Amino acid sequence: MAGKVEDLTVLVVENQSNMRTQLRNMLAMCGIVKLQAAQSAGAAIRKLRDETFDIILCEYHLGEGQDGQHFLEDIRSHHLIPLSTLFIMVTGERSYERVVGAAELAPNDYILKPFAPELLRTRLERALNKREAFMAAWQLVEAGNAADAIAACEEGEIKYPVYAIDFLRLRAELLATTGRAEEAQAVYEKVLERRAVPWARLGLAKALFMRKRFEDAEQLLVALLNESDEYLDAWDWLAKTREAVGALKEAREALEKASSLSPHTLRRMRHIGEVSLELGDLESAEKTLNEVVRRAKYSDFRDPEDHVRLVKAQLGVGAADRASATIRDLEKSMQGLPKTELCKALSSAMVFTQQGDKSRATEAAERAVSLLDSRLGATTNLKKDLAKVCIEHKLDSQAADVVMDIMRHAADDAAVDDITKMLGDLGRPELGASLAQQMKSEVKDMMGEGARMAQRGDYEGAVTHMLEAVRRMPGNTMVTYNAALALLKYIEHSGWDAHYAEQARGLIERIQRSDPGNPKLGALHLYFDGLAKRFGARAAK
Repeated sequence: MAGKVEDLTVLVVENQSNMRTQLRNMLAMCGIVKLQAAQSAGAAIRKLRDETFDIILCEYHLGEGQDGQHFLEDIRSHHLIPLSTLFIMVTGERSYERVVGAAELAPNDYILKPFAPELLRTRLERALNKREAFMAAWQLVEAGNAADAIAACEEGEIKYPVYAIDFLRLRAELLATTGRAEEAQAVYEKVLERRAVPWARLGLAKALFMRKRFEDAEQLLVALLNESDEYLDAWDWLAKTREAVGALKEAREALEKASSLSPHTLRRMRHIGEVSLELGDLESAEKTLNEVVRRAKYSDFRDPEDHVRLVKAQLGVGAADRASATIRDLEKSMQGLPKTELCKALSSAMVFTQQGDKSRATEAAERAVSLLDSRLGATTNLKKDLAKVCIEHKLDSQAADVVMDIMRHAADDAAVDDITKMLGDLGRPELGASLAQQMKSEVKDMMGEGARMAQRGDYEGAVTHMLEAVRRMPGNTMVTYNAALALLKYIEHSGWDAHYAEQARGLIERIQRSDPGNPKLGALHLYFDGLAKRFGARAAK
């Protein structure tokens, strides 16, 4: 077994006390004694916030509306565990192989119950040996060094042929997340030439989506789901693909199918509620969002905005009394969270508006505007609702502030135009046109001045100017791109600067999260990695 068994740390996540005891005994027979146990996903998450484990051994059915796959998705997506932490699922579900076959976030291994200690030891040895093979690539990924991680995958395919297909998978995922969708597509196609594995077909569909080939992506996803409707991530990507072309009703159908297969995933339920609101199906939205609020109340990842969405649906069906009760629940169950007061103020403004209490609605709307802060991470939809309330109560100055905040976080001119249309629908087209023109002029002027500074050789001035532009327009992809470019040009001409390199890496990752299909993203990654190699340096992660 790779590494010393006695030094390994294990977290057992199992809701049944007798099974926890059995797993403890089996692990002790394998030589592992440094272990802790958690009886729920929530308890496990609290432990993972405080320390790192080598292995997580998790039961698939955790009881009380929880399952191990959802738990895995939560801890991976919120970066609570490093790639080197091995996640092994324990399940009695014979169909689990199909469930995980096309999963984006799959466990390192799974074991079907019942099993003997000898089998557990064999599977642990297999997982640990694989971890040793992948450790170099994983460390490069976590250091933010995607280019060398991709190279390490190529080397791994040759050095460890038994894991060749797994290295191909990691390489394709890295290419996709660094904006090199066409190269990722080629790798997935190479895998599919060898074996028709579901995850490669899903990956190919994602690569096509990133290249905005939505029809091709949808056809591939539908074909995959026709073979097995248990591929949950394929349903999610089918919904996303349909949303991209405006087919909201069909997108909701895909999400509802996935939710029927895995009813405990709050992220998916929340998405169904949001799409229902957008479709104007307020009764369905209320039913779904009420369940989201109920289930999320004790979640480590609960969000007060769920209550705002529920209030919106309840007011839409004329249930102001239920909306008021939701606000009381928001105040009680979300107490102390950063967004709670903002969400309470906005929800109150909406309820008072429907009740015809103009004075209290105006007061609540003004309070909500005063609480709006970029550090809270409020969604664009929440800000739109706040802008609507302000316009309804003729709070033009506050409405303009909120709309400008939305526009400053907008990814591009198309997103700005969408906000402008919303204001037109609210009877204020002149306000929308004026603010949009102001925003577009600001972007054009700031990027133009940054470019002129760089052309004059004032690379440090260009950096200062473009970082200020990012501060003022943090969501604008072109501003973010040009700020990253200014930082890299400074490094190219003035030498490696660790602080500037770290800022550039952060901006590139911001683009990666918000616009992974951006055609310029791959070149930006290569520029960064080329400079790091040229100067023999690497930004700290």
